[in-house]
Amino acid sequence: MTMIAKRCLVIALPLIKLGRIHSFSSASSVAFLPSFHAKTSNKASKKTLFREQKKLANSSRALCNKLWASVGETAHNSLVPGRPTWQQTMLRISDPKKSIPFYTDIMGMTLIDILDFPQWNFKLFFLTTLPEGEKYTLTPGTQEAHDYMWSIEGTALELTFNYGTDSESFKGYHTGNQERDGFGHVAFNTDDVYAACEKLEAAGVTFKKKPDEGRMKGLAFAYDPDGYWVEIVKRGEPNKIKNYFNFSQTMLRIKDPSKSIPFYEALGMKLIRGKNYGDFSNYFLASASNVDESVGDYSSLSDDEAKAKLSMMFGPVLELTHNHGTENDEDFKHYNGNEEGRQGFGHIGFLVDDVYASCDSIREMGYGFKKEPDGGSMKGLAFAYDPDGYSVEIIKRGGIDFGDIKV
Repeated sequence: MTMIAKRCLVIALPLIKLGRIHSFSSASSVAFLPSFHAKTSNKASKKTLFREQKKLANSSRALCNKLWASVGETAHNSLVPGRPTWQQTMLRISDPKKSIPFYTDIMGMTLIDILDFPQWNFKLFFLTTLPEGEKYTLTPGTQEAHDYMWSIEGTALELTFNYGTDSESFKGYHTGNQERDGFGHVAFNTDDVYAACEKLEAAGVTFKKKPDEGRMKGLAFAYDPDGYWVEIVKRGEPNKIKNYFNFSQTMLRIKDPSKSIPFYEALGMKLIRGKNYGDFSNYFLASASNVDESVGDYSSLSDDEAKAKLSMMFGPVLELTHNHGTENDEDFKHYNGNEEGRQGFGHIGFLVDDVYASCDSIREMGYGFKKEPDGGSMKGLAFAYDPDGYSVEIIKRGGIDFGDIKV
């Protein structure tokens, strides 16, 4: 069996139903599955189900092989100029007095910067996982902190607070994982999931799934203060990363990997692992600063080797979950987190050297812009659309004058 065949092997996994969400794969995802996975009541319908599953699996295997065969072609041939690096994942929060302590005191992140816009009634908090023992001496909200934050090689979690949402009258944000929702979860790696979950529970954290619940043992989904899912994932080797937790992934559901993967490769990301589970596939992409350059061609690794590399990355990866068949449905579309009444996840963002040059290149992909670099009141930054309609912020490395009130 070739390496590519190993990576794209179709595996039949028992799945648990959580309402209309089918959970939890060994690749640590939650996926919406096609409607024909409802229970069948007779032999004829079961035969039909089997034929449909086989047809879908064959087409999905072909798609997976096609993707692996083209790995690197997009990045090599049409890389967006300006050295794009994945810099942020944005979530809206209702109360920073609850969310900031959760992510700093409990999940071990560091608050590196704050941008306050009282003129527009919102405030941004940026957090990241720093290597254990590294001291952060800058004061969030200062120009020095801005300079640091807009130049990091890693990825931050941006928490957006709209003034007034901390009141009792606010009914909360839409945290994802309902029908056709695109955003799934963020995740943190740790050496021992069971011990980590005991620690989280002692701190008052509640769970969607504990490590021993369901059929997939050894992984968990906790709730943050707003109800976003926070996956707890086991590292491949203990005692190699000193941090108790490290921010390890953002998961988005995609319609068609043959469009989404080249898009993010063009933004400088590398496909680290792809896994076909029969009904859905997961693709894990990392930004350049998080890639082990000694590996070279990740597609040449066996799945176990790629999984091991993935689990020991210090920075986060972008997990793209593809529910097979959605690419063939012309009308199918995921909610992107910014629709009225479904707001929660906001966007991911990339730093580039030249926003205008990068946007000229992105424009050629044909997915359009929510905000052009010179659109709106804040010049010099942009929001592009990816193939699924998720917002992708394009920010100048080093930052611009955002008009925030500094400390």
